[in-house]
Amino acid sequence: MTIPLSPELLQSLNQLSLTQLAWLSGYTWAQSQQTVTTSSATATAAAINSTAPIARNVRVLSASQTGNARRVAENLQLKLEAAGISATLTACGDYKNKQLVSEDILLLVTSTQGEGEPPEEALPLYKYLSGKKAPVLNQLHFAVLGLGDSSYPQFCQCGKDFDQLLAQLGGERLAERVDCDVDYQSSAAAWQDTIVAIISELNTTQAGENTEVQKSVVAAQTAVFTRAEPFTASLSLRQRITTPNASKDVEHVEIDLSGSGIHYQPGDALGVYYQNADTLVDEILQHTQVDKAASVRLSDGREIPVAQALQQELDITQNTPALVQAYAQQIQNTELNESIADAEALRQLIATTPPVSLLATYPHVLSAQALHDLFRPLTPRLYSIASSQDEVGEEVHLTVGVVRFSQRGQQYTGGASGFLGEHLQEGEPVRVFIEENHRFRLPEDGTTPIIMIAAGTGIAPFRAFMQQRDADGASGDNWLFFGNQKFTDDFLYQAEWLQYRKNGLLTRYDFAWSRQANEKIYVQHKLREQAADIWSWLQRGAHIYVCGDATKMARDVEQALLDIVSAQGQLSTEDADEYLSELRQEQRYQRDVY
Repeated sequence: MTIPLSPELLQSLNQLSLTQLAWLSGYTWAQSQQTVTTSSATATAAAINSTAPIARNVRVLSASQTGNARRVAENLQLKLEAAGISATLTACGDYKNKQLVSEDILLLVTSTQGEGEPPEEALPLYKYLSGKKAPVLNQLHFAVLGLGDSSYPQFCQCGKDFDQLLAQLGGERLAERVDCDVDYQSSAAAWQDTIVAIISELNTTQAGENTEVQKSVVAAQTAVFTRAEPFTASLSLRQRITTPNASKDVEHVEIDLSGSGIHYQPGDALGVYYQNADTLVDEILQHTQVDKAASVRLSDGREIPVAQALQQELDITQNTPALVQAYAQQIQNTELNESIADAEALRQLIATTPPVSLLATYPHVLSAQALHDLFRPLTPRLYSIASSQDEVGEEVHLTVGVVRFSQRGQQYTGGASGFLGEHLQEGEPVRVFIEENHRFRLPEDGTTPIIMIAAGTGIAPFRAFMQQRDADGASGDNWLFFGNQKFTDDFLYQAEWLQYRKNGLLTRYDFAWSRQANEKIYVQHKLREQAADIWSWLQRGAHIYVCGDATKMARDVEQALLDIVSAQGQLSTEDADEYLSELRQEQRYQRDVY
């Protein structure tokens, strides 16, 4: 059938909103009736709008680093659909920034990483909103939910920043921003219910379903083992891979997944539910004079002995402003009250004083329930997986740096790292689940060259990458930049890397040892030395991967890459930054930072 409209007119019509098209259809029909007046045309358009109302366009956007924000966004989308509201769920890494100007309702769920920075997948959007080419968003209605950890000074800073930027660019808030701590479930659920109620009031119809979103949600719901229902695995092997002389204790950990049916990919993380050390629990009980057998009520209504709660249910290793303030209110100590009143003193106290030291410095008799209520619920720790399942089968390998520190003459370990790296014995159970990381994946084309940049335990996912490339028979070139303190003490998986180089799988390598000589050499220095070749690899389509500390290493590496792109590509600083942003959007520049 021939449409009696010019291509130019069709293009113009395609740019109209559904509401505009509905009005236009009524108006043009009226104009075609010679006896119908302009007022009748208006009435016709009104009738069409009243009999076929148009649903609000809702976009749910998740900016996730560890998966929590994605799960909250998925749950929000399900609640919207259940209320008859069609909503499209999109991960920030898959979102085209220029779509923002045409959005109606945007619901952003975002985590915060590092020192108040956006998650890796949200960096392009953040730069777009805060850059010189930021859009005008006068038609946008939005709401922001921030996820964070109050033990960090920049608590939920990314959510705060996005909320402020969207408002500054003309967006209208549907609801006030909510900032959630690590025990985010109840506050996130309340925010979701508020948003659903607001949009239900705005919306007038139920639109079609988004099949792709439904499939991803169903897949998440049908997973056998999840964060909510983890698999009870067991420790197969633990082996120290730094020398006894090394300043850091790094352990290679192998966990048996036999019978679980769990599948993972290189780039994914393993969530681990750990148990706090018996000695730490005993010391906390001693400082507060609480009987370990005294019963406490948990948030889910269960009642268990306080010692069990401290060991299995509560995070007793991380200090937070809320903990300090709650304890100060309990004991009414002048010195502690003064510290709370001074923001910088409070920040220093939290950074240098774990909960056990706070209780030891200001000992006070508490009830069992009061002690329980000081602490947040224990949340699992995520570790980058250091193995490919094609290589190791029903196992998963981790590279664990055991955190050790001294306080008041006593030695302590980190909660999860001490559990995995010291306290858990071979054959003992450990509850685990897979946290998928779709934003840290090998190229689908095995001929694509890759550049891997890591420091310390950040080497873990690249061990998995190499095992996978080996299993796949991938022919693409592989270049490793790795940094640690000493070649003699801290060359993690040294024999494996040298074997990969010998058999040709590892095409190139550059190592940086910061304590081996008088001059401190870091991976960013090695990158700058190889600037011309890095640029050449990028021109060949290479993917760049970075894994390590977000606050220092990843920042310095990014600056080095910006300088390399600027100098080698003869680009301005702004254009070099845009080049890296484009690599991110093409998933050719991926980071797994913590």
